[in-house]
Amino acid sequence: MLIKRRQTPTVSIGNVTLGSDHPIVVQSMTNTVTADIVATVNQIKLLANAGSELVRITVNDKHAMEAVPEIVQRLSDQGVNVPIIGDFHYNGHILLSKFPKAAQALAKYRINPGNVGKGKKHDDNFATMINVAKEFYKPVRIGVNFGSLDDTVFTQLMDENAKREHPKSSKEIVYDAMIQSALQSANYAQSLGLPKEKIILSVKMSDVQDMITVYQKLANQCDYVLHLGLTEAGASTKGITSSAAALSILLQQGIGDTIRISLTPEPGVSRDLEVKTCKTLLQSMGFRYFMPQVTSCPGCGRTNSDRFVILTKEVTDYIEQKMPVWKTQFPGVESLNIAVMGCVVNGPGESKQADIGISFPGIAEDPNIPVYQDGKLFKLLKGNDVKYQFFDILNNYIKSRFEIKVHN
Repeated sequence: MLIKRRQTPTVSIGNVTLGSDHPIVVQSMTNTVTADIVATVNQIKLLANAGSELVRITVNDKHAMEAVPEIVQRLSDQGVNVPIIGDFHYNGHILLSKFPKAAQALAKYRINPGNVGKGKKHDDNFATMINVAKEFYKPVRIGVNFGSLDDTVFTQLMDENAKREHPKSSKEIVYDAMIQSALQSANYAQSLGLPKEKIILSVKMSDVQDMITVYQKLANQCDYVLHLGLTEAGASTKGITSSAAALSILLQQGIGDTIRISLTPEPGVSRDLEVKTCKTLLQSMGFRYFMPQVTSCPGCGRTNSDRFVILTKEVTDYIEQKMPVWKTQFPGVESLNIAVMGCVVNGPGESKQADIGISFPGIAEDPNIPVYQDGKLFKLLKGNDVKYQFFDILNNYIKSRFEIKVHN
């Protein structure tokens, strides 16, 4: 089923384009101290190599801002051309004004309208940042967060609500305040001369249903490019599940042009997990394809060995290892579907539905291991080197199907 995306202006961020029918873009954020240039460059490389197409860094003081040009230069010298986004809170107007080289080196600025000052200072500080964006022709994400909502907007809406004959709930006022903060800021940026094609909006919340609702409301009121994310999603299974639940519903409705899955760091877990999770979400929904997909069964009392379990991991690891070469030599290979199954109940059927599949025998089944290609039985495997036999079949299939043909 083809999902109809919201039609928006297109926003260019370095070599990446957002909006309308352009692919949904994956982004992430470093958690290094930005002034530590070596650590920050290494983590950006990690995220970019995992598939993050935009990377955001914290820019919270002059040391971070001074490090930005060197970070961008070192990445370029190493062939890493991912656009770098500066995340500004409280003092962004000062940093962007005082460090023009860093302002120019960044590909985009993220501004939180709840953290740019109070009263007249709010508008002045915001205007200062927008004017720098205009000067260097940079796009801006106006990122509203529930945890740092603009008090002035919220208080005004609460006061107005108190005078209504039938007041809205406090939660509805929060939704309204977040949307109004985003749209008022965007309108103000445009009044200052920043084109609509340079503006991205986000309205992040930490509760799944709240996040879905506020983005649906925002999408109905504007056609700006939207960045999706569940803020403070949590760690591990909770963070992944909550983010996937929220983002998938909105993406299925055609809402969202770029996404981040924000996961609380865990000891020993690589920062690029959030990037891999984004890619898996987009691929599982059929929006984008990054690498061949492995379909495998969960195992049950019918499966009498762990051979299919081990092969599933080995095939996945093999694909990840080979993809840097495959994506160059075999365009389209990322859409390949591979099945690794464990018994006769669903094994042959799933294997036939895949482009290439292998179905291990379960309890009391024939010990032969069938391999299917394009829905037909291709070969029966035996012996202890099934992995290498299957890898050979997989390589030959990919070469035959995806290799670029040169005609003289």
